[in-house]
Amino acid sequence: MIFGATPLKKFPAPFFKPHWPFFAAGLIIFYGVSSAQSAMMKSDEWKNDPRNPNAKSVGH
Repeated sequence: MIFGATPLKKFPAPFFKPHWPFFAAGLIIFYGVSSAQSAMMKSDEWKNDPRNPNAKSVGH
């Protein structure tokens, strides 16, 4: 205790129950962005770009 105050007092408030829709939406958005990014990296426009991590290395 510092000056009579407890720094991390536990409150019996639920956390996951009211926030589960936001967690689910975050996972759905993450999956959608990841799928879109993978599809764009495989497209003909970016398939051989040197900035693409999946590009075939030429030379070195």
